[in-house]
Amino acid sequence: MKLIDVALRSLRRRSGKMLLLVLGLSLGVATVVALTSLNESMRSQVATTLDEFGANILIVPQTNDLAVSYGGVTVASASFDVGELRLEDLAAIDTIKNAANISILSPKLLSAAEVEGRTILVAGVRFSDELLLKQWWEIDGAPPASPDETLLGYRVAKQLGVEAGDEVRIYGITLHIAGILRENGSQDDDIIFADLGTVQAAIGRPGVITLAEVAALCTACPIEEMVIQISEVLPQARVTALRQAVALRMETADQLTRFGLVVSVIVVLIGSLVVLTTMLSAVGERKQEIGLMRALGFRRRHIARVILSEAAMVSVVGGIVGWGLGVLGAALLLPRLVDPQATLSVTPLLVAGSVFGALLIGLAGAIYPALQAAKLDPTTALRAL
Repeated sequence: MKLIDVALRSLRRRSGKMLLLVLGLSLGVATVVALTSLNESMRSQVATTLDEFGANILIVPQTNDLAVSYGGVTVASASFDVGELRLEDLAAIDTIKNAANISILSPKLLSAAEVEGRTILVAGVRFSDELLLKQWWEIDGAPPASPDETLLGYRVAKQLGVEAGDEVRIYGITLHIAGILRENGSQDDDIIFADLGTVQAAIGRPGVITLAEVAALCTACPIEEMVIQISEVLPQARVTALRQAVALRMETADQLTRFGLVVSVIVVLIGSLVVLTTMLSAVGERKQEIGLMRALGFRRRHIARVILSEAAMVSVVGGIVGWGLGVLGAALLLPRLVDPQATLSVTPLLVAGSVFGALLIGLAGAIYPALQAAKLDPTTALRAL
């Protein structure tokens, strides 16, 4: 008779207790699987959301600065060899390796204008891109729908005493105010936003832009790598990663990972304790059986292998059942915790990890009971008879 047969018969005789052990392991594995799946889905969703809610790459013309200093004190500085960035140059970005990761590209032309005796910053933008880039904007009125419409920041509108539906004269042309931005505490409150082509024509700089903001979905690629790729196709520009946005995204994702890791460690420890106590109890109940096995010629290593084989079989079953329960639980919780449209992240590696992890937990918890069983004296069974 093989040792595996002895282990199987033992499991059948104690099926009730072993089912409870399988249930305990399954719940532990299910918790880890659900947390892992939800964590990966949350990381992807958070990263995507943060990327879509603002730019994380800035493109500006390349310039050289000359600073004049004396005694460690900067006296003056000047910019020379100022590059020019044109709208058609941005088409080269579509040729980079990670072009598919770019979700929004919003060019801008900035200039100062005299409006009713006040010097105000005017930003020429493509409203279709700008509104996607800044989804947090709240507008009283409506977004501009034609080149002769404009959007005013909150403080600018207050200074000029205008509201949605009024008109404002900029660069000698009259623009209709389609909407007023609600105050958001940023520089947008002090800017007049107008159609990019309209501003370019008004100041005599057709095709020229001051900068371009890029929202890149960088869950699958390093943002620094994208900066290098854009710099290679736009040598006349300086490309910079907005590290604050990237740091915020990574910090949020890391917090989710740390939380899942802590809970997983706790669950693993509890699972090991459940196996330990259950197997110790089983060994205590089987002293006579183990003593007889020793008397019949089973060596200590054989007894230990039987106990470990039982724990291994129970653990594998628990891992498979736990993986199924974990995926089911994650699928039910994902629409409520993340987003109804979010996709659950389930990989073959997770299946293998669930079974292998449960096996490690089971064997770790069964090592001590197996050693205790192997140390039993065969005369114990003979005294009990």
